[in-house]
Amino acid sequence: MSQKYPGGFITKSPVAPSAAAASGVWTIDQAMQLQKQGLWPFAPPTVIGQAFGGGFYAGQIGVSSVATHYLVVAPLSSGQTTLEWKNANTATTGAGSSIDGPQNTADMVAEGNSTVYPCAHFCNDLSTGGQTDWYMPAKNELEVCYYNLKPNTTNNSTSSGINPNAVPARASNYTTGTPAQTSSATFQNTGTEPFDGGPSAGCYWTSTKSGNYAIGQVFSNGTQGVYLKNNPYKVRAIRRVAV
Repeated sequence: MSQKYPGGFITKSPVAPSAAAASGVWTIDQAMQLQKQGLWPFAPPTVIGQAFGGGFYAGQIGVSSVATHYLVVAPLSSGQTTLEWKNANTATTGAGSSIDGPQNTADMVAEGNSTVYPCAHFCNDLSTGGQTDWYMPAKNELEVCYYNLKPNTTNNSTSSGINPNAVPARASNYTTGTPAQTSSATFQNTGTEPFDGGPSAGCYWTSTKSGNYAIGQVFSNGTQGVYLKNNPYKVRAIRRVAV
């Protein structure tokens, strides 16, 4: 016996009633666990910074201004640390995507252990908020996090900001005032979950390489730059939820 609900089916059996009938099929116990986590029935996030999907809603990514995924930032206490991108400034196979953080992370995890690629393994191995599919954000994913969750009121760098995967896509760099400080009190620099926007400690690694270097995002002013891989900078895990 099964019953269809928004988001899929609840069934007494783990076997789907039909392959084409449901977008998701769970046992009653699984559905109850999802409900306790606030993940079922599925309710799309509407407010930047709201609790969602085991972390906090950071915005959308997509293609040609059409959203494909919601981005979820991991909780600060468990999902952020300071590590090297790699333990040497040498070549990396793969990890070149500006938008596919899951693939970049998988590339690094496959090529070396946690000593070689500390940031990627930290994100890949993270289990928090009832979720285990965390990864290291790619360049354009982390930029969305800055745009929507900017922690402070300082002027933006006008040398960064173009992002074809933002929703809507952005074809020009920041102005000094846009983006403004996030409207989410939780992610403002006086809140409980902010990115570090300090002038000397506000650089976060992306999973996107640039030759024998890697790209980082400075959360004090939004600059995206190329840095030596063995610099110890912050990293904050994210995950995706399909729209």
